[in-house]
Amino acid sequence: MDDRSGSPEAARLNPGVAHNARVWNYWLGGKDHYPADREVGERVFGMFPNIVHVARADRAFLGRVVGHLAGEAGVRQFLDVGTGLPTVDNTHEVAQRLAPESRIVYVDNDPLVLVHARALLTSTPEGATDYVDADARDTATILREAARTLDLTRPVAVMLLGILNFVLDTEEALSIVRGLMDAVPSGSYLALTHPTLELGGEANVEAMRFWNEHATPPITARTGEEITHFFDGLDLLDPGLVSCSLWRPDLLESPVQISQYGALARKP
Repeated sequence: MDDRSGSPEAARLNPGVAHNARVWNYWLGGKDHYPADREVGERVFGMFPNIVHVARADRAFLGRVVGHLAGEAGVRQFLDVGTGLPTVDNTHEVAQRLAPESRIVYVDNDPLVLVHARALLTSTPEGATDYVDADARDTATILREAARTLDLTRPVAVMLLGILNFVLDTEEALSIVRGLMDAVPSGSYLALTHPTLELGGEANVEAMRFWNEHATPPITARTGEEITHFFDGLDLLDPGLVSCSLWRPDLLESPVQISQYGALARKP
């Protein structure tokens, strides 16, 4: 990986400490990672081999959810918070393939994601993409900057895939969801994934402990009951809160359950 851009964003990088965005990229087979990321990624994989399946299932969930929203549901605006490093079939690629006029705003605070944000800013002439450098906790900044590209008086799909697990305090995580969903109108959607120690994830306890001691940001798992509360006041779409690999799988797939919950809900 080459970060010799000389930019302020590159200067913020700390290659000596494993970071979630880069380790996730490593598990997905990408190339944007350092030796520290690969070392931690391999150690976590050794403790919890299913983590690679979780990473890939989470990405596949994004594709199915965005495909449904841009297709059958007719959504044309997406706010993707905690987007991570660009990979294959990012939100704007899936959405604009079905609806070229779709408008997408990505949000992340990892400097490496910002360095590569130009890969997320390609758009069809009919649509638009933008990138906001902000922490998920800073919902005021997210909404203010997103409003430059999105019309927040019209339905928006808020994407929170694998991000609330880095907000250790559950009340704070709930506040983030409420702040974002309160700002969008009826007919908007919330898509969310979150790791759990349920669904066969009990073996992940040691791996999460190792992660919190050797990488950043720290992570927490939550129960299905706790995750369900993120959807309070919203209407869950079938099949509800399930292992994200089992959320409306493609007909040709034979998915196996993984320890990552996923769901999509509509704001009434």
